[in-house]
Amino acid sequence: MGDVLAGIHATWEFESDALVIRFERGIRTPRLFQALRERRVPYEALSAATLAPGRRGTVVLHAVPRPGADPLMEAAAGQLKETCDPYRLALPADREELAARLRDELAAVIPAGPPDPLDPLDPVDRWDSGFLVAPPQGPISFKAYDGKATFDGTSEVTFRWSSTMATSEKWKTGDQVFPVRELSGVEWRTPDSPGGFLRLLPRGGTPRPERPDHDPASVVFGLGYGPVHDSLPFAAAVLAAIRAKDRAPVPAGVRSAAHGDPGAIAERIRHLGELHRAGLVTDEEFAAKKTELLAEL
Repeated sequence: MGDVLAGIHATWEFESDALVIRFERGIRTPRLFQALRERRVPYEALSAATLAPGRRGTVVLHAVPRPGADPLMEAAAGQLKETCDPYRLALPADREELAARLRDELAAVIPAGPPDPLDPLDPVDRWDSGFLVAPPQGPISFKAYDGKATFDGTSEVTFRWSSTMATSEKWKTGDQVFPVRELSGVEWRTPDSPGGFLRLLPRGGTPRPERPDHDPASVVFGLGYGPVHDSLPFAAAVLAAIRAKDRAPVPAGVRSAAHGDPGAIAERIRHLGELHRAGLVTDEEFAAKKTELLAEL
């Protein structure tokens, strides 16, 4: 497409296969946008494009993401305010005609259906996590009300409790380290409302304390602690890492290799070895999957 549309707080560039969103860093720009900086959204990650009247003499162009395409929106679970939605671009009303044309062009390149997970060329394989949009690159740590949360970027989340704010229940358990491979998901409740928290969900459905302030797998938010621009990108990055661990034994782009094809199987083992050397697959996972692939010969 090649068009560029500058709006309030962001600029959208329409490339041949993706929408690139670049956020401003001005003082009036929402801090979440400043933290995200830039996002590349494949058109396959979108389900629709709309244009509607906005506030105070503006129109809003909305690129609607598909459910499950973006780890940030998956973690947010519909809790973001419209003014902090990275898929909404506010424009002066006098640019409505241009926005309408680009809305129509964007709608024309959005695929009619969701990606096919069985298609080896499908964009669902662009990220090891299975998300179509790359996870945020940071922050890797933030201060919550009762402790500090840290993520190493791939394999481990750590909670270190505050000596003054953490409950006795958390102090009794001590600081917590959570291997990503032992987690099944992330639950984020916005700090913009009372009771905000970030909870890590263990595999196996282990019962958790109902109150996040008593749960050592949770950090709670408070006034000035765990703000959206810190805690939501953190939650999205952890969620993407969890999905990547789930998918790691099967290398991206080669899941549809023909059963019994020696060349295809050798290529899958090669990719598996690359993931193993990168630390995305454990020794046990590598050995088990390699044995499984060799059995197909």
